[in-house]
Amino acid sequence: MIHPARRQKPFTEINTAPFTDIILVLMAIFMVTTPLVLQSNIQVNLPGSSTGKPMKEARQINIMVTSEGLIYLDNKLTSRKTLKADVARMHQDSPELEVILYSDKMVRFKDIVSLLDIFNELGIKNLNIATKTE
Repeated sequence: MIHPARRQKPFTEINTAPFTDIILVLMAIFMVTTPLVLQSNIQVNLPGSSTGKPMKEARQINIMVTSEGLIYLDNKLTSRKTLKADVARMHQDSPELEVILYSDKMVRFKDIVSLLDIFNELGIKNLNIATKTE
């Protein structure tokens, strides 16, 4: 006796292994490239120092002054007036705020002193001036 052909059950499961592999590869790519993208594109020629020390981790902001006199707060162009207001707000939120000043070695000293006056007026105690180690 001949049996009628059996119908196969439709395939209803999705194999997620290839999808998971692709997601893991993409995650690895993003983990590797993110620090490269976040690095600053602002060119500051730092002065050298033979006694420079590595920074410790703390709530910090980076202020950069270019040779043209432009001021950047955490990679965003700002003015002295706006800088003062923004730093005051951040210092109020985090009293242990650490300011790192990156200044091109060709910046006029009076421009740096005016920034130091702003930080002193705001009561910033943790101020570091960035240099490159010679």
